[in-house]
Order: sequence, then C-alpha cells, then structure tokens
Amino acid sequence: MIIAAGGGRRIGGPEALLRQGEKPLVRQVLETVRKAGCDPLVVVLGAAADQVRATADLTEATVVVNRSWGTGIGSSMRKGLDALRAPDIEAVVVVPVDMPGLTVAAIRRVTALPYPDVLVCATYDGLRGYPMLFGRRHWAGIATLANADVGARPYLLAHKKQIVDIACDTVADGCRVDSPELMALWGLTVPPQRVGV
Repeated sequence: MIIAAGGGRRIGGPEALLRQGEKPLVRQVLETVRKAGCDPLVVVLGAAADQVRATADLTEATVVVNRSWGTGIGSSMRKGLDALRAPDIEAVVVVPVDMPGLTVAAIRRVTALPYPDVLVCATYDGLRGYPMLFGRRHWAGIATLANADVGARPYLLAHKKQIVDIACDTVADGCRVDSPELMALWGLTVPPQRVGV
C-alpha cells in the first residue's frame, strides 16, 4: 500500500505530485513495490487526486481516494486496508510516497516474514521507519487506532514486543522528503497545481 494522500504544506504541494525529473515519484515508488513482488498494489490518493491520476500511470494498482486526507495518515491507512479485501492476502507492506530512497532490497527484507500475525518495521540507524509490514490479524486493530498524523503508531506502541525490526540502512535511504532542502537534495519538484472553477 502506497500512502500518497498528503497535502505537503511543508514542501509546497501534495506529495503525490512530486517529480524526479520528468517521472512522478508515485510512479517510481509503485514500480519499486511491484518489482519487490508485492501484489495486489494499492495507492491511496487524497490531495490533488485528479491531477495525480492525469499525470501518473497508476493502471496496475487499485487507486482509492481518501476524501478526508486532511485529517492525517490514519484515515488514509484505513482507506487502504479497506481496499485489500481478498481473503488470501496475509500481510500488507506500507510505504509513504515521499521516500525517493526506497529500494526493492528494503521491501524484500521487510517482507521476508509475510505471515498473518507479523508486525515488521524497517530501521535506519536504529530508528523505525518504512517500509512496514502488517499481518492481516493486526489490520482491524490498526484501523481502529490509526488517527491523525500518527497512523499506526498507537497500535505499534501497544504491541511493541511483537514488532520485528529489520535493519535496512545498508540497502536503502529511509529519509522522507519533508522540506525544500530535502527536495533539492533528491532533485524533486512539485508542478503547479491545477485549480478548478
């Protein structure tokens, strides 16, 4: 599941509109997740959803739109989990769209334990980050506790003894682009947003 719904007020526009050169970052992250073997693919859009759909090829994913994106990542996480209804899906990988340093290797490390009761977090210099892997048995609890800008954090704190931490700092950059300085470092831009009348 790719969370690409935020308004990106700190970077000057919605994260889902970020581009690296001519390529939409949401497309790049989608390709990375697909190459890592994840299927089905779900992208949760919110801010500028119509413009994202018009500028990025997301045809290989189920795209859901979180109309409540302004309330934070929690509502987007619930929307994405709700889209994964097939009973044979044991776990879901969760990544935010604003991670240009995400790699296939990091996702494969995290998904080495795809069981219904697993909770896995990538770590970078000992700090938890994305990608995360949530076993299906945890989805209802995550959806219940996910709120505002903390996403799954309340659920993870309540189940911290069950979390498996997987070091990914040697295979990926866990940085999330949340400032103009990081945008410049990664060569990212946000195109002008279309305004409807």
